[in-house]
Amino acid sequence: MTTVSPTPTPTAVTAPTPGPAVTVASADMAAPQSAMRLRELVFGAAIAAAVRAAARLGVADALGESPATAEELAAEVNAAEQPLHRLLRALSCYGIFAETPDGRFVHTEMSRLLREDDPHSLRYISLWCTEPWTWQAWPRLDEAVRSGGSVFHDLYGKGFFDYLHQDAHESAHVFNQAMTASSTQSALDVAELLDLTGVSVVADIGGGQGHVLASLLEKHPALRGVLLDLPGVVAKADRRLRDGGPLAGRTDIVPGDCRHSIPVAADLYIIKNILEWDDDSTRRTLRNVMEAARPGARVVIIENLVDDTPSMRFTTAMDLMLLLNVGGAKHTKSSLVTRMTDAGLVVGEIRPVNAYLHAFECTVPG
Repeated sequence: MTTVSPTPTPTAVTAPTPGPAVTVASADMAAPQSAMRLRELVFGAAIAAAVRAAARLGVADALGESPATAEELAAEVNAAEQPLHRLLRALSCYGIFAETPDGRFVHTEMSRLLREDDPHSLRYISLWCTEPWTWQAWPRLDEAVRSGGSVFHDLYGKGFFDYLHQDAHESAHVFNQAMTASSTQSALDVAELLDLTGVSVVADIGGGQGHVLASLLEKHPALRGVLLDLPGVVAKADRRLRDGGPLAGRTDIVPGDCRHSIPVAADLYIIKNILEWDDDSTRRTLRNVMEAARPGARVVIIENLVDDTPSMRFTTAMDLMLLLNVGGAKHTKSSLVTRMTDAGLVVGEIRPVNAYLHAFECTVPG
C-alpha cells in the first residue's frame, strides 16, 4: 500500500550516519567516543524494539517511492502521528529510513529490507529475533553463562520447541516464516557454489522444507533428490517437491529424525544449519551419516561461523541466543572441523557460501 504517488523523487536522499539528528551543545558531545558508543549499545533493546514496531506496523510496506510525512504514514498504518514520527526519527539515526530536510521520510537500503515483498526481505527475521520470549530470556544471560545451559525450561516449564509449538503459535508462525525466508535466500547461493559433477542422487538431511534441494534439482535436470526431516516439517515441503509439483517426479520425501537414523543412500549429503544443537545431537547426526553413506560419498556441511566471517556481530549474537533457548552453540571453523574429524569424515576444502555461511566439503573414507 502506498501513501503518495509512486513517482520517484527527483532528489536522492542519503541515509544519515548513526548519531544524533541535530547538533546540540551538551556535555555529551565532548564525551569520549567510547563512552558515547557504550551508551548507544546499552540502549540496544530500544532500537531492536523500534525495528520490531516498524515491522509489525508495516511502515516499510506503507511507504512508497516518494517522500511521505509521518501524518500520511500514520493514516496508512493506523498509528498516532507524533509517536510514529518519534519512531521514524529513532530508526533514521541508524540508517533505517531517512528524513528529508522538509521533514518527510524516504526509504533506505535497510528500510526496504523490512518490506514483505522485497526479494531479500528481513521482516520475519527481524520479528523472530525480537519475539516476546526473547525479552524474558536475555536478562538471564548471566545465568546461562554461569551454568553453560539453557534458561528456557526455568522460564516456561518446558523445552523451547515444545513451548513454541504448544503455547506460542504466533511465534511459531514467525519462526517458520523467518526460516523459510532465510533458506530461500541462501538456497540459490548453495546451488551456485556446489559442483555436482558425478552426482546422481543428493540428500538434504534436516533440510526443512527443501528449498536448497529444490534449487539444486532445478539447476541440474538429471539429478534426483531426497529430503529428510521431521514428519511435521516435510509435510509442508516446498510445493515444487510435493505431489503435483514440477520436481516431485525426481524427489523422495522421507519423514525422520537425523539424530536417530538416516535411511538414505546418496552420492552427496547436505547438512545445513542443524549442527548447532547440543554436542550429543551433533555426534549422533554425523555418526548416522557415516553409517548411511557409502565409501567415497561426499558430505557438505554448511553452517554459520563465529570466526573468520564478515557477519560475526550477527552470528555471535545468534550464538548467545542459542545458548539461552536450547543450550546450543554456533561453531568456530576449528570446532566444526574437530567434530567432523571425530566422526570419521575426511575434511577437504572450506569455502564461503555468502557473507553468513561457510561450506565444508568432506568425504566418507574407503
